[in-house]
Amino acid sequence: MNTSEAMPLVIPSRVDALVVGAGFAGLYMLHKLRRSGLRACILEAGDEVGGTWNWNRYPGARCDVESLEYSYSFDEDLQREWHWTERYATQPEILSYIHHVCDRFDLWPDIHLNARVSSAIYGDSEGRWRIETERGDIVFARYLIMATGCLSTPNVPVIKGQQNFEGDVYHTGKWPKTPVSFKGRRVGFIGTGSSGCQALPLIAEEAAKVFVFQRTANHCIPANNYPLSDEYQRRVKERYPELRAKWRSTPIGIGLPRGNRFALCVSEIERESLYQHRWDVGGGGFATTFEDLILDREANETAAEFIRKKIDTIVHDPRVAERLKPYGHAMGAKRLCLVTNYYETFNLDHVQLISTRETPIEEITSDAIRTRDHEYKIDCLVYATGFDAMTGAMLAINIQGRNGRALREAWADRPNTYLGLMIAGFPNLFTITGPGSPSVLSNVIVSIEQHVEWIANCISYLRESGKDTIEASEDEQAAWMAHVDRIANLTLYPTAKSWYTGANIDGKPSGFSIYVGGTSTYAAELEQVVSAGYKGFIIGSHEPSVECSVLAVAS
Repeated sequence: MNTSEAMPLVIPSRVDALVVGAGFAGLYMLHKLRRSGLRACILEAGDEVGGTWNWNRYPGARCDVESLEYSYSFDEDLQREWHWTERYATQPEILSYIHHVCDRFDLWPDIHLNARVSSAIYGDSEGRWRIETERGDIVFARYLIMATGCLSTPNVPVIKGQQNFEGDVYHTGKWPKTPVSFKGRRVGFIGTGSSGCQALPLIAEEAAKVFVFQRTANHCIPANNYPLSDEYQRRVKERYPELRAKWRSTPIGIGLPRGNRFALCVSEIERESLYQHRWDVGGGGFATTFEDLILDREANETAAEFIRKKIDTIVHDPRVAERLKPYGHAMGAKRLCLVTNYYETFNLDHVQLISTRETPIEEITSDAIRTRDHEYKIDCLVYATGFDAMTGAMLAINIQGRNGRALREAWADRPNTYLGLMIAGFPNLFTITGPGSPSVLSNVIVSIEQHVEWIANCISYLRESGKDTIEASEDEQAAWMAHVDRIANLTLYPTAKSWYTGANIDGKPSGFSIYVGGTSTYAAELEQVVSAGYKGFIIGSHEPSVECSVLAVAS
């Protein structure tokens, strides 16, 4: 379908539900709201649907959850008809899938692109949200649903002189749609997290010279990607109901092979053999070789040392290999990187690794990056520096709840939510995969479907009960976040300085706000809350005779 022809021209001034964001979460939310008989629409900041799979168009961008799992499960026909080509799908393929979903469920008429939300203010007297876009559109909605995503606000570090650079500048989180050629160019490449590890090998294939500036070495596992045969897909699709249920029952909603022993309770020979097997298979299953790797520092170190030894066997120059070895944080406490030819790239003569811990970047000039002891002449600059994760997109909007209280004030010390779904003092504002839920430490599609279905059912419950307002209780919110903290502190996750904790953003309150109790345990928590009459929520009637309104906005 030609999306420009399908897009509505006028944003409605009043809707029942407004969703912010046209990624996986927003699109499914729109579908569910419309199925419930509500008038709903999406506001999307970008000129395309897809969310993170629209913005992240950098070379090598692909998912690190297997394609047959990283897809919607809510419609059996959709599951069976879509054909994936690879174990780990690329960005273009995932975006094509998203377009297919929009076509199949005729979502286009209620999606408004190029509509970045600038403010969302709750009217205490009206009991509605007033949402305004940067271009001046104003929409009133009873319910506001934030589907802005956890990884949607690019982080560009502040470096002296960067505004003076005269060459081309790119960020992996906001890559241009038009093809970018690095042929014959000298590239400054800053950042070696997940996106950097994916993009570097392909950029290095073209470039004349690449200077890679690394602050922290990360644990990287081979993806071992491969084409998916028709026969294999047929077998999986025949068992989809059974497999989906099995995957949802795992701690992170993914069908990774899981070890059921402790790392230090087997012999070194057996332990190394098991690690080698997971390395050969590739993918995130390496992190689940033993069940205590994210719980016990000594056990974790056996996996980290295995990776460091592998780097020695792959990278020819011992000095470069040593710089690439991750120390100082537990394997898996930062996001594990699934890579193809990443370490091998540093064997190329035209690729140079610079440790910014050893020689910090002091300045970017008009044509170079200058460290403490050297100047590196470059033609273009690539930032692979990740995101202002978890809260960046929502805090970029002026959101005000009851009595004009700003979300920035409510989250000044840390992002507090009840169940990752709602925020005390912000009536009828829902957050899909918000802080305090499994979100980024799960198959996010599983977590999205959990939240979308819960929100849709909640709104239906309100309508059937003659109610029209719901918000989190302050006390229950505090208790939930304390529970999130208690579980997290049983693991090694909070011990690393990472985007999980906000440590990658200068001045951002540091803290680990992800629920790590498991997607299945979390699903049970949601069910218990509902069965107890929405325990922990304050439900009321603002205007009993007025039909409910829902607004979903995309930033």
